[in-house]
Amino acid sequence: MVTVSPISSPAPTPAPRLTDSHGRVIHDLRVSITDRCNYKCVYCRTGEFGAQYPELAIDDYLRLIRIFVSLGIEKVRLTGGEPLLRHGLLEMIQELARLRTPSGLSLDLAVTTNGHLLESLAAPLKAAGLNRITVSMDAVDAPTFERITRVPGSFEKVLRGIRAARSAGLTPLKVNCVLLRGFNDGEIEGFARFAREENVVVRFIEFMPLEEGRLWTPEIVVPLAEIVGRIHRILPLTPLAPREPSETARRYTFADGVGEIGIIAPVTQAFCGACSRVRLTSDGKIRTCLFSQVEHDLYGRMRAGESDADLASYITQTVQGKEARHHIGEPGFLKPSRSMVHIGG
Repeated sequence: MVTVSPISSPAPTPAPRLTDSHGRVIHDLRVSITDRCNYKCVYCRTGEFGAQYPELAIDDYLRLIRIFVSLGIEKVRLTGGEPLLRHGLLEMIQELARLRTPSGLSLDLAVTTNGHLLESLAAPLKAAGLNRITVSMDAVDAPTFERITRVPGSFEKVLRGIRAARSAGLTPLKVNCVLLRGFNDGEIEGFARFAREENVVVRFIEFMPLEEGRLWTPEIVVPLAEIVGRIHRILPLTPLAPREPSETARRYTFADGVGEIGIIAPVTQAFCGACSRVRLTSDGKIRTCLFSQVEHDLYGRMRAGESDADLASYITQTVQGKEARHHIGEPGFLKPSRSMVHIGG
């Protein structure tokens, strides 16, 4: 009797990853879904202008995001402006939660918000399929916070929103603070206590030249070393290992293991070499870096009737041209044409 060995099926060929010319795998997409914001934070906006760029229809964002996901994007963060202002947000998250990466995994879905509308939306966002939320909050002293936002009563609204998000399970809940010397750098120690008391991850961000008023100078930046030193004097810190090479924050926990602080230091300790991100603006332009001088009109090609395959090819080609790094503080550095609120965080 002749025994015939079963023919084994060939192993599936892994889907090609979206990779730039520097060998970095791009798996993180930031999408601004509105250019509008209900705050006028003094370091971000002049206060004289509202939205400057149009929004796409939700279905258009969904089509473009699906194409990015087909190319290997694993994390999608919805930003603005203020994304909680956008009508159709919950339905959009429901659709995104149904998507699967080429390897069959669910997307890691997150939102960055100023938190003003979060109290009533936290539970519905979680039910729609959102995984995590980040709240931008630049002071834990109420008068200072309201002087920054220029919105009376904003501190208590945001605090209630943070607590509602934590209760809804949108965790780990991150609170981002942009520090400016002489403006809110007195909040550092208070935020360290806030991280422990409210069970949130506080992340300090070095101030970047992305504001509307063009007031950035190197002297305004509060560097990572100073932040760590000041906290360590009152609450000793222990460094944490990065979870992945492209992680933007240097992470620390307190000596007793309760709480976490992160510091994002793009100015003094740039992390461009492991960058995994690409951005889509509210009007459908690809930005390969926050500081890009060129935008790539993906939506215009879609409006012109290009197929999904054509658009995927254009995305792949565009990502190949991603910049090696930014040049903050170097001679000849040029600020981008859009400020942060018009790019998307």
